[in-house]
Amino acid sequence: MTAPDTVTTEPPAGGSTPPRQSAGGRVVAAFRNAWRGLTSMRTALVLLFLLALAAIPGALLPQRSLNEGKVNEYIASRPTLGPLMDKLELFDVFGSFWFTAIYVLLFVSLVGCIVPRCIEYAKALRAQPVAAPRNLGRLPHHHVDTVDEDPDAVAARVRKQLRGWRVVQRTGGARAKHPDEITLSAEKGFLREAGNLVFHLSLVALLASVAIGKLNSYEGNVIIVADGGPGICTTSPAIFDSFIAGNQRDGTGMNPLCVKVKDFSADYLDNGQAEMFTSNISYQSGGDIASNTWRDAQIKVNHPLRVDGDRVYLQGHGYAPTFTVTFPNGETRTETLQWQPEEATTFLSSGAMRFDPPGGMYPDDEERRKNQIAIEGLLAPTAVFHGNLLSSGFPALTDPAVAIDVYKGDTGLDTGLPQSLFSLNKELVNQGRLVKQDRVNLYPGESVTLADGTQVRFDGAVDFVNLQVSHDPAQQWVLVSALTMMAGLLLSLVVKRRRVWVRIYPATAPGKDPDTVSATLIEGERRTVVELGGLARTDQAGWGDEFDRLRARLLGDHA
Repeated sequence: MTAPDTVTTEPPAGGSTPPRQSAGGRVVAAFRNAWRGLTSMRTALVLLFLLALAAIPGALLPQRSLNEGKVNEYIASRPTLGPLMDKLELFDVFGSFWFTAIYVLLFVSLVGCIVPRCIEYAKALRAQPVAAPRNLGRLPHHHVDTVDEDPDAVAARVRKQLRGWRVVQRTGGARAKHPDEITLSAEKGFLREAGNLVFHLSLVALLASVAIGKLNSYEGNVIIVADGGPGICTTSPAIFDSFIAGNQRDGTGMNPLCVKVKDFSADYLDNGQAEMFTSNISYQSGGDIASNTWRDAQIKVNHPLRVDGDRVYLQGHGYAPTFTVTFPNGETRTETLQWQPEEATTFLSSGAMRFDPPGGMYPDDEERRKNQIAIEGLLAPTAVFHGNLLSSGFPALTDPAVAIDVYKGDTGLDTGLPQSLFSLNKELVNQGRLVKQDRVNLYPGESVTLADGTQVRFDGAVDFVNLQVSHDPAQQWVLVSALTMMAGLLLSLVVKRRRVWVRIYPATAPGKDPDTVSATLIEGERRTVVELGGLARTDQAGWGDEFDRLRARLLGDHA
């Protein structure tokens, strides 16, 4: 048997083979490069643009957290595209995974970009101004002059004129043109970078405050009838008509607050446009609830009530008609309920009401359900009739009237199914379970009597207001962050970064070696050379004029 061939690999001539990077090293390098890319200012600007771009669908599309009914209607009208948009969370933009991802990446990018800059800025504050360059003539701004003063006196006077600058005085050195020369290195404008950092740190604080506030906030809207109507107490989300809570809120632990609406007034222009809404309210909060103490306050649009971290906003208003139903046995039922404004300029409103007969009037529930009364129609605050058709001529409650259909039968109150607040269930009408009895126009005090003796009377209308109770524990921090952002931005725009070097050394007689200490000075003539050099750290106009003014101030009458 022959021995197997042996293959020998020779290293390449001129050196050894470079070692290969391990898998762990490649992972670390990839992570380091990704981190550097993420924490660059360019990436932060791109993410900020993406965040603004991602918020556009939230403004254009109906959002489930605000109006789920509109979202369902939008999806139903688009059977192909709607479900796909729902899977992409376009109807819950600000809580979607992709919006949260952009938000978190922007936050991390800003933090990773700003922290190293803060460290570098802290080091720059402790560092001394740089020594004067050997050739000041290469700087953008340069001036040489001679004065009739001693170099030490010139240095003292120049240093005094540079008050407010960071100044370091040096003597001689490797870059010296003359053994006895004095150099002054001066800097100012460090607050420019401080303003820049304050702006970006405040932006991070603003993003964090908004995120923390949304996680721990809640917001509820409720309609309250004015002029003696029942108020509300924020003990449960159930008292609100709509309620939105942050991810860290489950509807419990709300600040106790009770509100009653005493009255409401609206100011209108001649064309019917609303100018201002004002409402006088009474409220209890904190210890006032235990002592049953009511406090008075006035709220207007954009002028909320602020109490114990809560804000009560006046969002809008409308009208609530009052109807009294007198049943054949003489018992009455009176109800005041808000109707929905259909026209923003005239406040022509629509709505519905349901009345259950008194208990014991009928032998069983089946018979009772057949004799329920329902009302559906229109309310005009300032009635205008075109024949029998009712419309409204002005939004103020000056001459109210209603045009109503009166029904009798099963109103659906006992079915357990949700009922619309502003309209009757048309299926009950189509099935004959709810039968129209009459259609009438009524002014306050007028009534209509049905065939069985039931009387329906229109008693008038009162105002209702839509209040919004908002709680955001981070609201004050959002305000502070926004103010400091503006202050930092203003500081970075106003303050200019400047560097100035002054070289002072004795003048020598013509033909003498300036490096010789014993060089002969010019007797009776200007004997000190002052050389100025200026450098602007930013490309900002006006530094040339500023340098000329600085030169005149430093040299004074000796220039």
